Amino acid sequence: MTKYTTIAGDMWDGIAYKTLGDEAYTDRIMKANPQHRRTVVFPAGITLDIPDAEARVSADLPPWKRGRTT
Repeated sequence: MTKYTTIAGDMWDGIAYKTLGDEAYTDRIMKANPQHRRTVVFPAGITLDIPDAEARVSADLPPWKRGRTT
């Protein structure tokens, strides 16, 4: 888990994109920071916990390669 310090105007989806590369992680970041769940637009200086991104496996890979991380 890493930390992220907000800048004025940050929003959950933008933080997810900046830190993990995909807005789909918004829910995970919100769950890791329940004390801020009602915040829509952040002020500067709020420190958030950022969970690690999950490894994604491409559906294009053959079944025997989907379990590999390399």
